[in-house]
Amino acid sequence: MAQRTAFDAIIVGAGSVGVPAAWAMALAGLRILVLDGLRSACQGSNKTAIGGIRATHSEPAKIRICLRSLEIASTWEDTYGDPIDWRAGGYAFLAYAQSEAQILQELVVPQQASGLSIAWHDAEELLSIIPVLRREGLLGGTFAPGDGICSPLLLGHAIYEQARRLGVQFRFGEPVTSVQLRGDRVHAVITDRERYATPILVNAAGPWAASVGEMVGLHHPVRPESHEAGITEPVAPFLQPMIVDIASSDGAANCYFFQLPTGQLLFSLTPSPPIPGFDCRETSSFLPAASRRMIRLVPRLAGVRVRRTWRGLYPMSPDGSPLVGWSREINGYLMAIGMCGQGFMLGPGLGELLARLVSEDGLSSDDRQLLCALSPYRDFADSERLR
Repeated sequence: MAQRTAFDAIIVGAGSVGVPAAWAMALAGLRILVLDGLRSACQGSNKTAIGGIRATHSEPAKIRICLRSLEIASTWEDTYGDPIDWRAGGYAFLAYAQSEAQILQELVVPQQASGLSIAWHDAEELLSIIPVLRREGLLGGTFAPGDGICSPLLLGHAIYEQARRLGVQFRFGEPVTSVQLRGDRVHAVITDRERYATPILVNAAGPWAASVGEMVGLHHPVRPESHEAGITEPVAPFLQPMIVDIASSDGAANCYFFQLPTGQLLFSLTPSPPIPGFDCRETSSFLPAASRRMIRLVPRLAGVRVRRTWRGLYPMSPDGSPLVGWSREINGYLMAIGMCGQGFMLGPGLGELLARLVSEDGLSSDDRQLLCALSPYRDFADSERLR
Protein backbone atom coordinates (compact mmCIF):
# COMPACT_ATOMS: atom_id res chain seq x y z
CA MET A 1 0.00 0.00 0.00
CA ALA A 2 1.33 3.43 -0.93
CA GLN A 3 2.11 6.07 1.69
CA ARG A 4 1.65 9.80 1.13
CA THR A 5 3.66 12.64 2.58
CA ALA A 6 2.82 13.41 6.20
CA PHE A 7 0.10 15.96 6.98
CA ASP A 8 -0.07 18.19 10.03
CA ALA A 9 -3.60 16.91 10.59
CA ILE A 10 -6.12 14.66 8.89
CA ILE A 11 -9.83 15.38 9.20
CA VAL A 12 -12.33 12.56 8.76
CA GLY A 13 -15.54 14.04 7.36
CA ALA A 14 -15.95 16.72 4.67
CA GLY A 15 -19.16 18.13 6.08
CA SER A 16 -20.53 20.95 8.18
CA VAL A 17 -17.67 20.77 10.69
CA GLY A 18 -14.81 19.17 8.76
CA VAL A 19 -14.78 21.65 5.87
CA PRO A 20 -14.77 24.83 8.05
CA ALA A 21 -12.14 23.24 10.29
CA ALA A 22 -9.92 22.47 7.30
CA TRP A 23 -10.30 26.04 6.04
CA ALA A 24 -9.46 27.55 9.43
CA MET A 25 -6.47 25.25 9.92
CA ALA A 26 -5.16 26.12 6.46
CA LEU A 27 -5.48 29.81 7.32
CA ALA A 28 -3.23 29.02 10.29
CA GLY A 29 -0.61 27.61 7.90
CA LEU A 30 -1.19 23.91 8.50
CA ARG A 31 -1.00 21.14 5.89
CA ILE A 32 -4.39 19.46 5.99
CA LEU A 33 -5.98 16.40 4.38
CA VAL A 34 -9.73 15.74 4.51
CA LEU A 35 -11.04 12.22 3.89
CA ASP A 36 -14.65 11.31 3.14
CA GLY A 37 -16.31 8.20 1.79
CA LEU A 38 -18.90 10.28 -0.09
CA ARG A 39 -18.28 11.68 -3.55
CA SER A 40 -17.98 15.41 -2.80
CA ALA A 41 -18.02 17.92 0.04
CA CYS A 42 -21.08 18.47 2.23
CA GLN A 43 -23.03 15.48 0.93
CA GLY A 44 -23.98 14.00 4.30
CA SER A 45 -26.00 15.74 7.01
CA ASN A 46 -25.12 19.16 5.57
CA LYS A 47 -27.06 18.32 2.43
CA THR A 48 -30.24 17.70 4.42
CA ALA A 49 -30.01 20.83 6.63
CA ILE A 50 -32.63 23.54 6.09
CA GLY A 51 -30.20 26.43 6.59
CA GLY A 52 -30.89 28.04 9.94
CA ILE A 53 -28.03 29.63 11.88
CA ARG A 54 -29.02 30.66 15.38
CA ALA A 55 -27.22 31.62 18.53
CA THR A 56 -30.47 31.13 20.45
CA HIS A 57 -29.44 28.21 22.65
CA SER A 58 -29.50 27.55 26.37
CA GLU A 59 -25.85 26.41 26.54
CA PRO A 60 -23.51 29.46 26.73
CA ALA A 61 -20.74 27.66 24.82
CA LYS A 62 -23.04 27.01 21.89
CA ILE A 63 -24.26 30.61 21.97
CA ARG A 64 -20.72 31.96 21.71
CA ILE A 65 -19.66 29.58 18.96
CA CYS A 66 -22.80 30.32 16.94
CA LEU A 67 -22.36 34.09 17.39
CA ARG A 68 -19.05 33.68 15.57
CA SER A 69 -20.72 31.50 12.92
CA LEU A 70 -23.31 34.24 12.40
CA GLU A 71 -20.55 36.80 12.00
CA ILE A 72 -18.81 34.65 9.39
CA ALA A 73 -21.99 33.88 7.44
CA SER A 74 -23.39 37.41 7.51
CA THR A 75 -20.16 38.92 6.17
CA TRP A 76 -19.17 36.11 3.82
CA GLU A 77 -20.39 37.62 0.57
CA ASP A 78 -18.79 41.00 1.31
CA THR A 79 -15.52 39.33 2.35
CA TYR A 80 -15.17 36.62 -0.30
CA GLY A 81 -17.71 37.50 -2.96
CA ASP A 82 -19.53 34.15 -2.87
CA PRO A 83 -23.35 34.33 -2.82
CA ILE A 84 -24.73 32.18 0.01
CA ASP A 85 -28.32 33.57 0.20
CA TRP A 86 -27.76 35.03 3.66
CA ARG A 87 -30.69 36.73 5.39
CA ALA A 88 -30.90 37.89 9.00
CA GLY A 89 -34.61 37.39 9.57
CA GLY A 90 -34.25 36.41 13.21
CA TYR A 91 -35.53 33.45 15.22
CA ALA A 92 -38.80 33.58 17.18
CA PHE A 93 -39.50 30.98 19.87
CA LEU A 94 -43.23 30.94 20.65
CA ALA A 95 -45.17 30.27 23.85
CA TYR A 96 -48.82 29.25 23.79
CA ALA A 97 -48.61 27.59 27.22
CA GLN A 98 -47.38 28.96 30.53
CA SER A 99 -44.76 26.21 30.85
CA GLU A 100 -43.26 27.28 27.51
CA ALA A 101 -43.30 30.94 28.47
CA GLN A 102 -41.52 30.13 31.72
CA ILE A 103 -38.73 28.24 29.93
CA LEU A 104 -38.16 31.01 27.42
CA GLN A 105 -38.28 33.82 30.00
CA GLU A 106 -35.86 31.99 32.30
CA LEU A 107 -33.35 31.64 29.47
CA VAL A 108 -33.31 35.29 28.38
CA VAL A 109 -31.00 36.53 31.15
CA PRO A 110 -28.24 33.92 30.65
CA GLN A 111 -28.62 34.26 26.87
CA GLN A 112 -28.09 38.02 27.10
CA ALA A 113 -25.16 37.46 29.48
CA SER A 114 -23.55 35.28 26.78
CA GLY A 115 -23.74 38.12 24.27
CA LEU A 116 -26.95 37.21 22.45
CA SER A 117 -29.25 40.04 21.37
CA ILE A 118 -32.61 38.63 22.46
CA ALA A 119 -35.69 39.75 24.37
CA TRP A 120 -39.01 38.42 25.61
CA HIS A 121 -42.03 39.97 23.92
CA ASP A 122 -45.60 39.70 25.12
CA ALA A 123 -48.30 38.65 22.67
CA GLU A 124 -49.03 42.11 21.28
CA GLU A 125 -45.36 42.94 20.84
CA LEU A 126 -44.68 39.64 19.13
CA LEU A 127 -47.65 40.06 16.80
CA SER A 128 -46.25 43.44 15.76
CA ILE A 129 -43.07 41.60 14.69
CA ILE A 130 -44.87 38.57 13.16
CA PRO A 131 -48.46 39.59 12.35
CA VAL A 132 -49.38 36.25 10.74
CA LEU A 133 -49.19 34.28 14.00
CA ARG A 134 -52.35 32.83 15.50
CA ARG A 135 -53.48 35.34 18.11
CA GLU A 136 -55.67 32.99 20.14
CA GLY A 137 -53.76 31.66 23.15
CA LEU A 138 -50.48 33.38 22.31
CA LEU A 139 -48.65 34.39 25.49
CA GLY A 140 -45.57 35.79 23.78
CA GLY A 141 -42.13 34.61 22.84
CA THR A 142 -38.48 35.46 22.45
CA PHE A 143 -37.02 37.07 19.37
CA ALA A 144 -33.34 37.22 18.39
CA PRO A 145 -33.07 39.52 15.34
CA GLY A 146 -29.45 38.60 14.51
CA ASP A 147 -30.17 34.92 13.87
CA GLY A 148 -30.69 34.06 10.23
CA ILE A 149 -30.64 31.65 7.34
CA CYS A 150 -28.50 30.85 4.31
CA SER A 151 -28.03 28.02 1.85
CA PRO A 152 -26.16 25.07 3.41
CA LEU A 153 -24.93 23.92 0.00
CA LEU A 154 -23.78 27.38 -1.11
CA LEU A 155 -21.97 28.15 2.13
CA GLY A 156 -20.48 24.66 2.36
CA HIS A 157 -19.21 24.84 -1.20
CA ALA A 158 -17.86 28.38 -0.71
CA ILE A 159 -15.83 27.35 2.35
CA TYR A 160 -14.66 24.22 0.53
CA GLU A 161 -13.37 26.31 -2.39
CA GLN A 162 -11.58 28.69 -0.03
CA ALA A 163 -9.98 25.73 1.72
CA ARG A 164 -8.80 24.28 -1.60
CA ARG A 165 -7.26 27.62 -2.60
CA LEU A 166 -5.29 27.52 0.64
CA GLY A 167 -3.89 24.09 -0.20
CA VAL A 168 -6.20 21.74 1.69
CA GLN A 169 -6.29 18.35 0.00
CA PHE A 170 -9.59 16.50 -0.20
CA ARG A 171 -9.94 12.80 -0.99
CA PHE A 172 -13.53 11.81 -1.80
CA GLY A 173 -14.91 8.32 -2.23
CA GLU A 174 -12.12 7.17 0.06
CA PRO A 175 -13.42 5.89 3.39
CA VAL A 176 -11.10 5.44 6.35
CA THR A 177 -10.66 1.77 7.18
CA SER A 178 -8.31 1.96 10.17
CA VAL A 179 -6.07 4.19 12.26
CA GLN A 180 -2.50 3.18 13.03
CA LEU A 181 -1.25 3.98 16.52
CA ARG A 182 2.24 3.90 17.94
CA GLY A 183 1.69 3.20 21.57
CA ASP A 184 -0.97 5.71 22.65
CA ARG A 185 -0.32 8.17 19.81
CA VAL A 186 -1.88 8.67 16.37
CA HIS A 187 0.63 7.72 13.69
CA ALA A 188 -1.24 7.22 10.41
CA VAL A 189 -4.67 6.98 8.83
CA ILE A 190 -5.37 4.12 6.42
CA THR A 191 -8.04 4.15 3.72
CA ASP A 192 -9.06 1.59 1.12
CA ARG A 193 -6.40 3.14 -1.15
CA GLU A 194 -3.48 4.59 0.79
CA ARG A 195 -1.75 5.16 4.09
CA TYR A 196 -1.37 8.77 5.24
CA ALA A 197 1.08 9.65 8.01
CA THR A 198 -0.06 12.26 10.52
CA PRO A 199 0.31 13.09 14.22
CA ILE A 200 -3.26 14.43 14.49
CA LEU A 201 -6.61 12.89 13.57
CA VAL A 202 -9.74 15.04 13.80
CA ASN A 203 -12.99 13.12 14.05
CA ALA A 204 -15.65 15.22 12.31
CA ALA A 205 -17.54 12.25 10.91
CA GLY A 206 -21.04 13.31 11.96
CA PRO A 207 -23.40 10.32 12.25
CA TRP A 208 -20.45 7.97 11.68
CA ALA A 209 -18.31 9.44 14.48
CA ALA A 210 -18.67 6.42 16.75
CA SER A 211 -17.23 4.15 14.05
CA VAL A 212 -14.13 6.33 13.78
CA GLY A 213 -13.79 6.29 17.56
CA GLU A 214 -13.82 2.50 17.54
CA MET A 215 -10.78 2.57 15.25
CA VAL A 216 -8.75 4.05 18.10
CA GLY A 217 -10.41 1.91 20.76
CA LEU A 218 -12.83 4.53 22.11
CA HIS A 219 -16.59 4.34 22.56
CA HIS A 220 -18.26 7.68 21.88
CA PRO A 221 -21.80 8.30 23.18
CA VAL A 222 -22.95 9.62 19.81
CA ARG A 223 -25.78 7.92 17.97
CA PRO A 224 -27.67 8.98 14.83
CA GLU A 225 -31.36 9.80 14.79
CA SER A 226 -33.58 10.30 11.74
CA HIS A 227 -35.22 13.69 11.16
CA GLU A 228 -37.41 14.79 8.26
CA ALA A 229 -37.87 18.11 6.51
CA GLY A 230 -39.85 19.48 3.59
CA ILE A 231 -40.33 22.39 1.22
CA THR A 232 -43.51 23.94 -0.20
CA GLU A 233 -44.39 25.59 -3.46
CA PRO A 234 -43.45 29.30 -3.65
CA VAL A 235 -46.04 31.79 -2.37
CA ALA A 236 -45.95 35.57 -1.98
CA PRO A 237 -43.46 36.55 0.77
CA PHE A 238 -45.13 37.10 4.15
CA LEU A 239 -42.76 35.67 6.78
CA GLN A 240 -39.29 36.88 7.78
CA PRO A 241 -38.18 35.02 10.94
CA MET A 242 -37.67 31.34 11.60
CA ILE A 243 -40.66 30.25 13.71
CA VAL A 244 -39.96 27.71 16.46
CA ASP A 245 -42.74 26.03 18.42
CA ILE A 246 -41.31 24.19 21.44
CA ALA A 247 -44.59 22.54 22.41
CA SER A 248 -44.46 18.76 22.62
CA SER A 249 -47.42 17.37 20.68
CA ASP A 250 -48.39 15.42 17.56
CA GLY A 251 -45.50 13.03 18.07
CA ALA A 252 -42.92 15.82 17.99
CA ALA A 253 -40.84 17.68 20.57
CA ASN A 254 -40.88 20.88 18.48
CA CYS A 255 -41.61 22.28 15.03
CA TYR A 256 -39.81 25.00 13.07
CA PHE A 257 -40.18 26.66 9.69
CA PHE A 258 -39.33 29.78 7.68
CA GLN A 259 -39.85 31.29 4.24
CA LEU A 260 -37.12 31.63 1.65
CA PRO A 261 -36.79 34.93 -0.23
CA THR A 262 -38.00 33.00 -3.29
CA GLY A 263 -41.28 32.19 -1.53
CA GLN A 264 -40.97 28.51 -0.57
CA LEU A 265 -41.36 27.49 3.06
CA LEU A 266 -38.85 25.07 4.57
CA PHE A 267 -39.97 23.12 7.61
CA SER A 268 -38.97 20.35 9.99
CA LEU A 269 -39.81 18.89 13.38
CA THR A 270 -38.11 16.81 16.05
CA PRO A 271 -39.82 13.42 16.40
CA SER A 272 -40.86 12.26 19.86
CA PRO A 273 -39.95 9.61 20.74
CA PRO A 274 -36.67 9.80 18.81
CA ILE A 275 -36.09 7.55 15.80
CA PRO A 276 -32.61 6.04 16.25
CA GLY A 277 -30.57 4.62 13.39
CA PHE A 278 -29.38 5.40 9.88
CA ASP A 279 -32.71 5.10 8.03
CA CYS A 280 -33.09 8.01 5.58
CA ARG A 281 -36.33 6.89 3.93
CA GLU A 282 -39.21 9.36 4.11
CA THR A 283 -42.26 8.41 6.18
CA SER A 284 -46.01 8.87 5.74
CA SER A 285 -46.40 10.33 9.25
CA PHE A 286 -44.12 13.35 8.97
CA LEU A 287 -46.10 15.57 6.62
CA PRO A 288 -49.48 15.31 8.41
CA ALA A 289 -47.85 16.04 11.78
CA ALA A 290 -45.77 18.95 10.50
CA SER A 291 -48.61 20.52 8.53
CA ARG A 292 -50.99 20.41 11.51
CA ARG A 293 -48.41 22.17 13.67
CA MET A 294 -47.62 24.83 11.09
CA ILE A 295 -51.24 25.63 10.25
CA ARG A 296 -52.10 25.87 13.94
CA LEU A 297 -49.40 28.52 14.35
CA VAL A 298 -49.93 30.35 11.04
CA PRO A 299 -53.46 29.65 9.75
CA ARG A 300 -52.84 31.20 6.34
CA LEU A 301 -50.60 28.23 5.50
CA ALA A 302 -53.67 26.05 4.96
CA GLY A 303 -53.82 25.16 1.30
CA VAL A 304 -50.12 25.74 0.53
CA ARG A 305 -48.88 22.71 -1.39
CA VAL A 306 -45.78 20.73 -0.44
CA ARG A 307 -43.24 20.06 -3.18
CA ARG A 308 -41.14 17.35 -1.52
CA THR A 309 -39.84 15.94 1.75
CA TRP A 310 -36.55 14.30 2.72
CA ARG A 311 -34.88 12.72 5.71
CA GLY A 312 -31.44 13.17 7.23
CA LEU A 313 -29.45 12.16 10.30
CA TYR A 314 -28.76 14.01 13.53
CA PRO A 315 -25.69 12.71 15.43
CA MET A 316 -27.03 13.01 18.98
CA SER A 317 -25.11 13.33 22.23
CA PRO A 318 -26.62 12.51 25.64
CA ASP A 319 -27.29 16.17 26.54
CA GLY A 320 -27.85 17.89 23.19
CA SER A 321 -24.42 19.58 23.00
CA PRO A 322 -21.30 18.64 21.01
CA LEU A 323 -18.30 16.72 22.28
CA VAL A 324 -15.22 18.78 21.48
CA GLY A 325 -11.66 18.28 22.67
CA TRP A 326 -8.54 16.16 22.77
CA SER A 327 -8.70 12.54 23.80
CA ARG A 328 -7.13 11.73 27.16
CA GLU A 329 -6.41 8.17 26.07
CA ILE A 330 -5.00 8.70 22.56
CA ASN A 331 -2.52 11.50 21.94
CA GLY A 332 -3.28 13.41 18.75
CA TYR A 333 -6.93 12.36 18.56
CA LEU A 334 -9.29 15.36 18.48
CA MET A 335 -13.07 15.00 18.72
CA ALA A 336 -15.59 17.36 17.11
CA ILE A 337 -18.65 15.14 17.24
CA GLY A 338 -22.26 14.94 18.42
CA MET A 339 -23.50 18.16 16.81
CA CYS A 340 -27.14 17.09 17.39
CA GLY A 341 -28.32 18.37 14.03
CA GLN A 342 -26.69 21.77 14.56
CA GLY A 343 -23.41 21.17 12.77
CA PHE A 344 -24.25 23.66 10.03
CA MET A 345 -24.76 26.52 12.48
CA LEU A 346 -21.89 25.51 14.76
CA GLY A 347 -19.41 24.63 12.00
CA PRO A 348 -17.81 27.96 11.01
CA GLY A 349 -17.24 29.14 14.59
CA LEU A 350 -16.23 25.70 15.80
CA GLY A 351 -13.80 25.31 12.90
CA GLU A 352 -11.84 28.31 14.14
CA LEU A 353 -11.73 26.90 17.67
CA LEU A 354 -10.44 23.57 16.36
CA ALA A 355 -7.77 25.39 14.36
CA ARG A 356 -6.55 27.16 17.49
CA LEU A 357 -6.37 23.80 19.26
CA VAL A 358 -4.35 22.16 16.49
CA SER A 359 -2.09 25.07 15.58
CA GLU A 360 -1.11 25.72 19.20
CA ASP A 361 -1.44 29.46 18.67
CA GLY A 362 -2.61 29.76 22.24
CA LEU A 363 -6.10 29.38 23.60
CA SER A 364 -7.85 32.34 25.17
CA SER A 365 -9.60 32.09 28.52
CA ASP A 366 -12.90 32.13 26.60
CA ASP A 367 -11.68 29.21 24.46
CA ARG A 368 -10.87 27.25 27.59
CA GLN A 369 -14.31 27.90 29.01
CA LEU A 370 -15.91 26.68 25.80
CA LEU A 371 -13.80 23.52 25.78
CA CYS A 372 -14.58 22.82 29.41
CA ALA A 373 -18.32 23.10 28.73
CA LEU A 374 -18.09 20.86 25.65
CA SER A 375 -15.57 18.37 27.04
CA PRO A 376 -16.14 14.78 25.88
CA TYR A 377 -15.52 13.82 29.52
CA ARG A 378 -18.27 15.94 31.09
CA ASP A 379 -20.99 14.24 33.13
CA PHE A 380 -23.87 15.18 30.75
CA ALA A 381 -25.96 16.36 33.71
CA ASP A 382 -27.38 19.51 32.10
CA SER A 383 -29.30 19.23 28.83
CA GLU A 384 -29.66 21.83 26.10
CA ARG A 385 -33.20 23.15 26.58
CA LEU A 386 -33.64 24.50 23.06
CA ARG A 387 -32.68 21.51 20.91
